[in-house]
Amino acid sequence: MKFSEIVEKLKGSVSANSLTANKDEDIEITGVAAVDEAIAGHLSYIEGPKFASFVGKTNASALILPQDETLQKLASERGIVWIATRDPRLMFAASIALFYQPYRPTPEIHPTAVIHPTAKIGTDVYIGAHAVIQQQAEIGNQVCIHPNAVVYPNVKIGDRTILHANCTIHERARIGADCVIHSGAVIGAEGFGFVPIASGWFKMEQSGYTVLEDGVEIGCNSAIDRPSVGETRIGRSTKIDNLVQIGHGCQIGAYCAIAGQSGMAGGVKIGNRVILAGQSGIANQAKMGDGAIATAQAGILSDVPPGEIVSGTPAMPHKIFLRVAAIYSRLPQMYQTLKQLQHLGQK
Repeated sequence: MKFSEIVEKLKGSVSANSLTANKDEDIEITGVAAVDEAIAGHLSYIEGPKFASFVGKTNASALILPQDETLQKLASERGIVWIATRDPRLMFAASIALFYQPYRPTPEIHPTAVIHPTAKIGTDVYIGAHAVIQQQAEIGNQVCIHPNAVVYPNVKIGDRTILHANCTIHERARIGADCVIHSGAVIGAEGFGFVPIASGWFKMEQSGYTVLEDGVEIGCNSAIDRPSVGETRIGRSTKIDNLVQIGHGCQIGAYCAIAGQSGMAGGVKIGNRVILAGQSGIANQAKMGDGAIATAQAGILSDVPPGEIVSGTPAMPHKIFLRVAAIYSRLPQMYQTLKQLQHLGQK
């Protein structure tokens, strides 16, 4: 693909480019790569000043740069064609899509798929080998269901949603349009509901619903449980990584990002645009306000205000956590000082 074609396809967010001054440098771009791994023919990007030094040593033939005339001049001096934009990382993401599109099979129903006669199947649907669609399920238009996926009775799946191989959608699940459920994920399985009795545990039936709004993506081997009553809900365009556990009755807002191995107990409520870093955990019934962030391995035992960044276990405001961590690293020295003071006091 010619560099000029890339500029044209991305023109909505291009603020400047090297072709304006050097139209003869319309080179062929063969792919995209990280700036430290790129070779001749590759397009890469520089996100900001932290990575500016790579302009002087990358082997990429083309770069997406921030609006920085110094970096643009350096790239030109090295014979690297460039595009300038306000958000280089976002433009690079759009550039990847020019060279790669995920596998999408053509619509068909494989002869080994098992589809109950009462299920409703939309138009232009792909259903792969050994997939199972049970009674009263409703599958929207242009849905893609890969091999071995299982859709339980009375499930509703919106248009253009993708179910990858070996995922399972349990009864009383409502999945919106343009969702992606990756392999091994389980949506709407029974929540962990048991009442203690003298002889052990009485099982509380999980009669509620699991709702994924439009544009939700669920990573591999994640689990979202349905509640005893009411619903577990994941808000619009929220993205959930691999190996995440969301307990029964949780309410997750829109545009959240939840990283791998995070988990939340039942009844947790999370606002919009919340970020949970890897291995963070939220205790039963705790709440996080809009825009709050939990750093890696944070243990959230109580409510977090909107916009707050929390760290540690139990979680505390991040600035306080940094001070605590600094003191923690000095504990051996402080302990030796204490022993010396105690020794002096005994004399």
